[in-house]
Amino acid sequence: MSNSSRDSAEGAGWGSAEPGAYRALMPGRTEKLSWLNPSTLWAARNGVLASWFGDPTGRTRSRWVARRAAAGAPADKVIGRDDPDRFSFLVIGDTGEGDDPQYAVVPGLLKAGRDTRFAVLASDVIYPVGSADDYGTKFFRPYRDYPAPVYAIPGNHDWYEDLGAFMRVFCDDAEPLPPERRPRPFTAAWLRSLLWHRPRPDDGRHLDEARKLRSDPAQQAVQPGPYWAVDAGPVRIVGIDTGLLGTIDAEQGAWLREVSAGDRPKILVTGSPLYVDGEHHPCAIEGGGTVDDIVRDPAHHYVAAIGGDIHNYQRYPVDVGGRTVQYVVAGGGGAFMHATHTIPRVSVAGVTEDDFRSYPLRGDSLAFYSALYGRRLRLRRFFTLTEAEATAVIAERLGIRTGRAPGDGARVTRRTRLVAGLLGTARRPERRKRFRLPVRKVYTSVFSPGSATYSPPFFKCFLRLDVTPEAVRLRCYAATGNRAQEEDPPVEDEVTIPLG
Repeated sequence: MSNSSRDSAEGAGWGSAEPGAYRALMPGRTEKLSWLNPSTLWAARNGVLASWFGDPTGRTRSRWVARRAAAGAPADKVIGRDDPDRFSFLVIGDTGEGDDPQYAVVPGLLKAGRDTRFAVLASDVIYPVGSADDYGTKFFRPYRDYPAPVYAIPGNHDWYEDLGAFMRVFCDDAEPLPPERRPRPFTAAWLRSLLWHRPRPDDGRHLDEARKLRSDPAQQAVQPGPYWAVDAGPVRIVGIDTGLLGTIDAEQGAWLREVSAGDRPKILVTGSPLYVDGEHHPCAIEGGGTVDDIVRDPAHHYVAAIGGDIHNYQRYPVDVGGRTVQYVVAGGGGAFMHATHTIPRVSVAGVTEDDFRSYPLRGDSLAFYSALYGRRLRLRRFFTLTEAEATAVIAERLGIRTGRAPGDGARVTRRTRLVAGLLGTARRPERRKRFRLPVRKVYTSVFSPGSATYSPPFFKCFLRLDVTPEAVRLRCYAATGNRAQEEDPPVEDEVTIPLG
């Protein structure tokens, strides 16, 4: 097994590494998606409109689900499979930007996942707005050589065109929903409808051609809707749709309670992680209760909850009344990297820094962003930190033992401290109160979303879960874009989860 980022800087992808072969998989011309482009932000406006004028997601989802039921989808939305008691599957989150970082994941994924029975896409299959004609380069082409079925749950970006393309691809529902009655003038719903982004009338004209890239019968899967459960071997995998704003409607909540009953061990896959960035986000259910209430209930036998949406890897082993549930963030499948150096020193639900795991390591994240903004601002000599400098300043600011030692000669200087602060690096709790300026919040909400880059290391990742009747072994594999990590994908984290 090759070195990981916890073993060496070379294992993280730093240095004069040989670029990988992933570009041979890409089309000749790719879209360079920028979240600092006003036209991209305008197209993706529906999330903001929903938060201002009311969220129509629950009603729209209910209409999709009713139509699938009328077409013969199982009422319990459970997908039965013939997997043996010992099998493996993949989880990949937030994939679909269609550029170098997404394709860089593919060679390692195909190698580490060659014997897996299926894959699950956890949130944001297609950026920026889930258009049908983006599926060719952002789904069918990158995963054309993955030999098994792919199931998916939508993320907020898949909802920016009311989920029409997602339903066509994964649920075989090709017709758009009929328009609803127009709202009364000068109401919040009326204002929302005036500004709402909708798909182009001809969107999807290339979809039939794109489907040919994954046309083998063994690759096919039709799921009963945007939320579902898969009974696979000894476990049940439950996928929920958290819509535009990271919540679920009452109808889906009632289904989730019903499908969670019973002694069968369960793994939740969700578009919004329940623990992330050192905070608890239990995910509200319309009408009362939360998704995490259901996960924590010992009668439901959940052993893990895996969420996309945040574009990195994090793991929180939380004690929930004498048993441990592994709460995982797994959104590193292809979109721009959300920083980990902005995560404060972890202390949540009894989980401390000794228990917490992340990829990329905070020092690698800081070094990545310092180089990125050094190039963008043309201040490379000032901004750029070596991975050793970044790791050293992380250790000082957070007072933690870093995942990889900074190495000999790494000095923390006035410049490295200033750069770390400007790029939103968290501080120890006892020092944070001295600084009233919300640097971390501004950095993560304004600067990070535009942070696409097109040269390795990318710090992408995917999960492989190996299931037996006794346990699930969860491994996080890294994809840097370098050939060494393509040929032998390093394991950045591993945990065995008992099923007893």
